[in-house]
Amino acid sequence: MSFLRWIPLVLAAGLVGLFSVALFIERPNKGSLAMVGEAAPEFLLPALAPETGVGFAHADLLATEGLSRGPVSIVNVWASWCGPCVVEHPELMALSEEVGLEVFGINYRDRPEAARAFLDERGNPYDRLGVDENGRVSLDWGITGPPETFVVASDGTIIAKHIGALTPEVVEQTIRPAIELARTR
Repeated sequence: MSFLRWIPLVLAAGLVGLFSVALFIERPNKGSLAMVGEAAPEFLLPALAPETGVGFAHADLLATEGLSRGPVSIVNVWASWCGPCVVEHPELMALSEEVGLEVFGINYRDRPEAARAFLDERGNPYDRLGVDENGRVSLDWGITGPPETFVVASDGTIIAKHIGALTPEVVEQTIRPAIELARTR
């Protein structure tokens, strides 16, 4: 019977060993590549300014009927309370000036008055902007938290995903090559 009192200790040591090994196994960062190569999820978001009646929906990402290729889309998930969103805002403003590129926004779990004040103060780079008040649509996009940015081809396929603030380096090394790839689809 004395061996029975050792069973919990042996089991605990085995679990510690198992968890220790799991810490050192290399795993790819699936979060950064989630959704790349897949179709953008179906969604319909209300407008930040309800009086405009124009929110943001999956259909906005698709090529206009009759055109062989529509514009490439940038989808940016942001919030007024997000520090890195302030940092990346000038990059979004610059991207919004480019011909053949549409910039869409998903305002993530934000207060509408705070989001409007953010855009009033810094400028609005978004061709369309939807409010994801409860974060449900953002979950469908695989968002872990703002800011996150996607490059979407005119057929609705996600070409690239970037987690974190857009910087000039990120735009040149990640976003622009993805835009060019999306244009060739």
